[in-house]
Amino acid sequence: MNALRDAWRHSPTHKRVWALALPMILSNLSVPLVALVDTAVIGRLPHAHQLAAVAVGGSLYTLLAWSVGFLRMGTTGFSAQAAGRKDGGALRQVLLQGLLLGVGLALILSALAVPLTNVALGLMNPSPELNDLTSSFLHIRLFGLPATLTTYALVGWLLGTQNARGPLAILLTTTVLNVALEVWFVLGLNWGVAGAAWASVIAEWSGALLGLYLAQRTLGRYPGHLDWPALKRWFNWRPLLAVNRDIFIRSLALQSVFFLITVQGTRLGEATVAANALLLNGLMLTAYALDGLAHALEALCGHALGSQDRQGLRRTLWVSGAWALLASALFALFFVLGGHWFVQLQTTMPEVRAIAFTYLPYLAALPLIAVWSYLLDGLFIGATRAREMRNAMLLALGLSLPLAWALKGLGNHGLWLAFLSFMALRSLCLGAYAYHLTRTDRWFSQPLKSAD
Repeated sequence: MNALRDAWRHSPTHKRVWALALPMILSNLSVPLVALVDTAVIGRLPHAHQLAAVAVGGSLYTLLAWSVGFLRMGTTGFSAQAAGRKDGGALRQVLLQGLLLGVGLALILSALAVPLTNVALGLMNPSPELNDLTSSFLHIRLFGLPATLTTYALVGWLLGTQNARGPLAILLTTTVLNVALEVWFVLGLNWGVAGAAWASVIAEWSGALLGLYLAQRTLGRYPGHLDWPALKRWFNWRPLLAVNRDIFIRSLALQSVFFLITVQGTRLGEATVAANALLLNGLMLTAYALDGLAHALEALCGHALGSQDRQGLRRTLWVSGAWALLASALFALFFVLGGHWFVQLQTTMPEVRAIAFTYLPYLAALPLIAVWSYLLDGLFIGATRAREMRNAMLLALGLSLPLAWALKGLGNHGLWLAFLSFMALRSLCLGAYAYHLTRTDRWFSQPLKSAD
């Protein structure tokens, strides 16, 4: 407790945390806001399968995009450590590597998306109307995938340089355009579900172009030159690819959980999958807000590790952890007191509303359970220790699947109980790895090679 008290009294640490966290919280809140706008706008259309199509199609697109979410997370740790060393050449190398990976992976995923979509929809066994609308929505969204993936790399790189205003500008631009275009396309031009998809595509490309401009300006603060011959040597790609490989496996396991929720919810009926989508929007709202503190932790921990600042690392952990716990409690209180309003805001369909009201207590419990995994993710990303993140996620998933099978008979209640258990196990597994690394004093030992 003395360490917490001393860290809490250190006002410069609070300032550094919030200088990064506040812009990132605002940035992150724009992401679930897009999903909320999708739901609110499509929820005004007359048929439940239209709302379900956006929910299912959005889940499939998110599965594709966030399966390579390592482009942001992997880039942040390396750019933060390079910034801590004031190594302008390394910063340029990490940025270019991230952008090249983003474009290449977008092309590969786009080619695989169509057959994989057919397989995924086959598992869900949707109605013909839902199947056709979901396919149409997803195929349009794929035009924005290269922009989405390069934006991941740009946001991660900017955050690593402790430039939180850049990601804020990118994501706010994307959000405002998405909202305005979606209202216009769907309600003004009557484009329906396709209008929501095209609005997202245009907004995503606009954000990516802005990110390239901001990255160019940021490089002016870090003199140095890109070593072009170094990019041709495998040795210089290996650390980034190793970290990205492990974060990819970790992200794929996490997105598989959300995909399984969508699959099982679809089997329980269109109204149920729509209601679950409304509640998961609440989880997204919580996660992206709390991730603002985790992102600050990534940048500050990576900088502390790069500059070998042990005291700075400890202070950042204590201060970020205390603020994250307080924020999660406020979100839980919000869903307890305002959960009905939150659901009503998203849809006017009585059947969907009634189902969502039933499962609101699970949403209220989630912030207090999940906050620790978000915070610990920030620590491991800043330390570029992706192997431990991967192992913790796989362990939590492996322990949760038998439990989910056992609770299958409870219907949607069982689905939510299994999800809560998974999030708790994820936090516990990450905590166990963090405790081991602390006890063995390994946070500062060869951080860039830890994922090999």
